[in-house]
Amino acid sequence: MTALFGASIGGLFNFVVWGIVFLILIVQFLRSLRLVPTKSAFLVERLGRYQRTLQAGFHALIPFVDKVVAIVDLKEETIDVPPQECFTRDEVMVAVDGVLYIQVVEPEKAIYGITNYRFAAVQLAQTTTRSVIGTIDLDRSFEERDLISSKVVQVLAGAGQAWGIRVLRYEIKNIAPPASVRDAMERQVTAERNRKAVVARAEGDRQSVINKSEGRKIELVNQSEGHMQMQINQAEGRAEEIKAIAEATALSIERIAEALSVPGGSDALKLRVTEKYIQQFARVRGPDTQVLLPADLNNLDQLLESIGLRTGQ
Repeated sequence: MTALFGASIGGLFNFVVWGIVFLILIVQFLRSLRLVPTKSAFLVERLGRYQRTLQAGFHALIPFVDKVVAIVDLKEETIDVPPQECFTRDEVMVAVDGVLYIQVVEPEKAIYGITNYRFAAVQLAQTTTRSVIGTIDLDRSFEERDLISSKVVQVLAGAGQAWGIRVLRYEIKNIAPPASVRDAMERQVTAERNRKAVVARAEGDRQSVINKSEGRKIELVNQSEGHMQMQINQAEGRAEEIKAIAEATALSIERIAEALSVPGGSDALKLRVTEKYIQQFARVRGPDTQVLLPADLNNLDQLLESIGLRTGQ
């Protein structure tokens, strides 16, 4: 009975052992089938030695021989660079922090070339930032962010080749001077704004005076030109008037000459002159004016002769 019970215990133990062995084989077989996602890389070691890098896709490994020792993300990474104290060229302490953008391009170097490439990149970015900040003044440090970023990227690019990473860019988030320096800078900015406001107001007043004088000048010029044009127009009008009178006089003389050349023209002219003569005497006559007329007005020749004699007297 005891022997039968011992045989049963032994058979059960062997079954459990072989079951555990079979389970281990199943687990190792399943672990040897690896599915690598996109933008990832699996590093495989064979018996403790690097063997290959698995890219995206389905892969089968040798159980108990091949082992995935590292899974590397190939996407772009964003790493915060903590604030650090830096001294500018004019001996002012500022706190500088930033953001580093890197990407693993050679997974083998990133794992076997350095212990922690992220920590190394951050440390190198901080030391390079301190070096660059020390070469520029405080005022320029706020304007030379691109220069600082380009210097950090340039240094990290050289080191990144050995680490299997590519540094895409480095952006400075903040450059924070001490409170006393910030207060002085704010007072300086306020004074500069006030100065610009005074200059702008003075410039506006000067421009206003210039505009008024220019407007007055244009007004006087326009008035002068208008007066000159008026005089020109008046002169041209008088000239046209004199010309018209002269032309009319010449035309009347020509008509008189033509009238004298025809029969009876001379008598008509004498009659016209006599009428004008009598009209002039009528105009001269007044309450306080005495007019002496010749006795015989029928004889025009004697009348004219008498006038000549009276004029001669």
